[in-house]
Amino acid sequence: MTSPERLSGAVTSGRAAKSGRRPSGQWPLTLAMLLLLLVGCAVLGPLLRGSSWWWPMALVGATVLVASGLLRRTRLASSLVPVAGLGVLLATLTLLFGLGTGLLWLVPTPDTLERFGLLVDTGVSSIEQQSIPAEPIEGILFLLAAGAGLMAVLMDALALTLRWPALAGLPVLVPVAVPGLLLDEGAHLVALIAAAAAYLLLLRVDVRLRRVAEANTPSSGRDAPRVYAPVRRRGPRPVWGAVTVGSIGIVSALLLSSATPTITEGGLFGSSTNGVLFGAGISPMIDLGQDLRRPDPGPALHYTTTAEKPPYFKLMTLDQFAGTTWTSRSDATTTSNTVDRIDRPPGLADDIKTTKTTTKVVIDGVETDLLPAPSPASRIQGLEGSWFWNNLTHTIKSTDSTTAGQEYTVTAVELQPTAEQLRAARGRYPVSVAPNLKLPFPRPAIIEDTARSVTEGTASDYDAAVALQDYLRGSAFDYDTDAPVDDGYDGGGLDVIGTFLQVKRGYCVHFASAMAVMARSLGMPARIAVGYLPGTAAAGAGDETNRYDIDSHDLHAWPELYFVGVGWVPFEPTPGRGSVPDYARPADAETPGDVPASPAPTTAPRGDEGGVTADSGAVPAAQVQQQQAAAALLRIALSVALVLAVLLAPGVARLLRRLRRRRRILSWNDGAAEAWAELADTAVDHDVRVRDTETPRELAGRLALLPGLSGAEAAEPDAAAALERLLVAAERQRFARPGPGERGDGAAAWHDLDLVIRALRAGADTRTRIRASMLPASLWPAVLGRRDSRTPRGA
Repeated sequence: MTSPERLSGAVTSGRAAKSGRRPSGQWPLTLAMLLLLLVGCAVLGPLLRGSSWWWPMALVGATVLVASGLLRRTRLASSLVPVAGLGVLLATLTLLFGLGTGLLWLVPTPDTLERFGLLVDTGVSSIEQQSIPAEPIEGILFLLAAGAGLMAVLMDALALTLRWPALAGLPVLVPVAVPGLLLDEGAHLVALIAAAAAYLLLLRVDVRLRRVAEANTPSSGRDAPRVYAPVRRRGPRPVWGAVTVGSIGIVSALLLSSATPTITEGGLFGSSTNGVLFGAGISPMIDLGQDLRRPDPGPALHYTTTAEKPPYFKLMTLDQFAGTTWTSRSDATTTSNTVDRIDRPPGLADDIKTTKTTTKVVIDGVETDLLPAPSPASRIQGLEGSWFWNNLTHTIKSTDSTTAGQEYTVTAVELQPTAEQLRAARGRYPVSVAPNLKLPFPRPAIIEDTARSVTEGTASDYDAAVALQDYLRGSAFDYDTDAPVDDGYDGGGLDVIGTFLQVKRGYCVHFASAMAVMARSLGMPARIAVGYLPGTAAAGAGDETNRYDIDSHDLHAWPELYFVGVGWVPFEPTPGRGSVPDYARPADAETPGDVPASPAPTTAPRGDEGGVTADSGAVPAAQVQQQQAAAALLRIALSVALVLAVLLAPGVARLLRRLRRRRRILSWNDGAAEAWAELADTAVDHDVRVRDTETPRELAGRLALLPGLSGAEAAEPDAAAALERLLVAAERQRFARPGPGERGDGAAAWHDLDLVIRALRAGADTRTRIRASMLPASLWPAVLGRRDSRTPRGA
């Protein structure tokens, strides 16, 4: 026999369920999902330096999940919560990464979206270029935070909107699987077990909440409670079911991490015998050591050339720092920069001697979207696919093809400045060159101390550059590909260069990076070029007497320094590798006594006689003003549209709710309850406080006294009678059992509701009506205080 207390509880629960209250188990599920998200993000630990990257992910993920939970408490339609969650994510990212470009620091503007695009480009570029563990620069932090926010939105939608909590762990598989893709050893075992245990906890919480809901709300037919006899369950109990599923999750996570083929092992970038960075594919990183240490080199390309000296082949340029690691500046592809005509090198004056060369290249084993070519090139013929040159570095990249199987001819310009011309180069650097002076801080003090000691007494920037080159090529330094690995300073970051200057052993990355950072510490613009050495002359090549073969051991890095009036000039500081250019040889570098010292370079634009620097790319002032005006108008229009969208969003959401209820009323699916709920929300919108404890009859009595409904002031003569009919229908549906075949008239109910609502609006002042349309309080009753608490449907 069922006790009175249990029967009463069943009736109460049935009424609560019928009134449309949200399930009380929302917050335990939200907290369990948050724990799973935080632990899942921590699995990325081996891929990134430090732990500072985890906090933005945790903050954004927690904000989205908690905000989604609060939105559900305000009775926002469940289907709209994921959309609102995306809005919260966008506002949070604007606050954290927008640098004040958002309205009120939260609402994104076109400037905010432009900044987001830049962060995405920088982050993706840095991910491609950095070695593991990577430095978490701002672009990477933005991608991580946005990814955590999107995972939070998906988890909330799966667990609470669609009621599929078991699938809420799917988004977390992304960070769990990534270490298995990039690391031979996969993710840490402890992190994987913690993630699987967090997923088990989520399943356990869901099972527990479902069992509690079943116990508190037994099946009760339409209105009356029903008593069930005890049922013996077959199969595993809820706890053991959750343990079983969680155990499967743990084992699956371990197998996924260990069985996923790593990128470095081939499959995605070539065979397993290839090097990690430079094998069949070229990854834009500077850690060339693994390929240089490979015992069996692989063929890269061969070529014939008209140049007197075989050229270096440049692939890419590294000109900025991601944390303390070299990367390249992100620059969008300019589709007009086709390779059939490449502009003259920036900053090159007419009095600098140049020689035109032609080089025919055949690719043997390189597969990359970066084109190996003598630099600076002026024209390339014979390529398949779309290839474009970069405005900043003049390197060449494809948007839809690779170098595999390519045969092409490169027309290049060989620069032949003299030592006197380089020594006399002085003046202000162009604006485009200024970023090549930056160095991260803090940095090892030995870098600047060594640079000043080596260049002490030099009369010009050129003499200082030659002194740095000769110092690194001197007998104190040795070329060694194994010492950096043995002593733990492999790579090219600033901390590594500090160690290299002490140990004095390393390979081309260390020598090139050391010269570049020391030059920057002295105020000279510098960057690093990555590519191939000229290779070796082919034996027995028939008529091709000037054929050269290049293999993977010819991968190389060298520094380039900028000189005003000349442009970017390469140097060769690595001993035993490559050849020193004629202009940088010690015999040409003797400083004449009558050459004055160069003034300290500045980052301000150079003021030439023509008013523009050689590589400023200036356009007419009128055109610039037109472009700026058009861009300003576009920003203003987009900002106005965004502001209007934000202002109209609450009203549109309220209108959608009203239309949804209208369909239910017309179909008479809970029509009376829906009509009364719409009437109560409309009253809240018009500053009428609806109490959670009052009955429909009490509310109707108060509404009947309002100006639009009472006496001679009634805006609609039949409004009072319509209100009475709505009340009777609501009470009948709530408290009475429906008779056989009984069905209400939905069209009549909607007509009555429309009469009462028009009367309410007519009786309100203009300000209240505008506020009811633009900022309906019924969407946020707890926030705006229009109700004592959440009002059940039909109340």
